Amino acid sequence: MMWGITGTPGTGKSSVARELERRGFRVVHVHDTVEDYVVGKDPERNTRVVDVERWAKEIGHFDGIIEGHITHHLPCDRLVVLRCRPDTLEARLASREYSEAKIRENMEAEALDVILIETLETHPPEHIYEIDTTSLSVEETADRIEEFIRGRGAPSHGTVDWSGFLEMVT
Repeated sequence: MMWGITGTPGTGKSSVARELERRGFRVVHVHDTVEDYVVGKDPERNTRVVDVERWAKEIGHFDGIIEGHITHHLPCDRLVVLRCRPDTLEARLASREYSEAKIRENMEAEALDVILIETLETHPPEHIYEIDTTSLSVEETADRIEEFIRGRGAPSHGTVDWSGFLEMVT
């Protein structure tokens, strides 16, 4: 079964994936798979532009976990969407030295549920598990994902609402 861990940058995907790897799960990191699909650079956002459609089509299906903020474009059997309160997300991204514009863009995306909505557009709701990582440790988040993988965690989505933070990012 192919599991995806997706979410806005700064929600904890990479940290949780490393913890799941430590626990013996096979994990693929999106950033290790996209090099052949980079079609340019976006200098304003200081990011690479990936041909997501081609990448998703060619990466195929495998057994294991794949993590990254574009994972929801893949044919995953189940997806975990990590969420984080926008003010906490701001602090996490600032510590990574993201630009103010990039921080604001990600805070707004999180407040508007962009990743969750994109995930729901392409995957059945009963295959999606949303986790608010704001006050959870990496280990606690990994525990919840492991429960979901083992069939003991119920799918959920739409339980996190950051819309009250929209004034903060505009």
